[in-house]
Amino acid sequence: MDVKIMYGAGLFFLGWLWFYLFLRQFLFNILTAFPLIKKMQSLQKDLIAVGAVRYTVISVVVCVVVSAVILALILWLCPLYMQIGFAVGALLGLAMFLNKLTPNNRPMFDIFCSGYYRFVPDDELRTAMYNKKTGQIKNRLRAMGIQGSFIPAFKKEKA
Repeated sequence: MDVKIMYGAGLFFLGWLWFYLFLRQFLFNILTAFPLIKKMQSLQKDLIAVGAVRYTVISVVVCVVVSAVILALILWLCPLYMQIGFAVGALLGLAMFLNKLTPNNRPMFDIFCSGYYRFVPDDELRTAMYNKKTGQIKNRLRAMGIQGSFIPAFKKEKA
């Protein structure tokens, strides 16, 4: 019985890790990256290169394939109590991170800027995104003659 509890706990951790490594990235792509890319393209077609969409699509495909393979292995090889431990760990990971995976969360916007600045052709805008300076980003967009911004209204952090 003790070994079953340890295996269940191990699968609980594995479920949390599975969510953290693969599903969190998938949700980031769907909830943050694609909307911000779309918003940038709506401001000006060549504000961000086409490679940004390709990069994100590849990331989504890889996350889905790896997640599906891991889930299939867990469902095929593990007994029910281990599957339940895995599912509870994954659901705990989802509960921990779901409300943080939107562009309105400043750290997610910063992660977007860190990953996607390389797809911005304009040097000054690329530098502002690299430095994660929202004021400089807004100023550069205005200087380029673009009305509006792709910077979302950030949620206030609770102290």
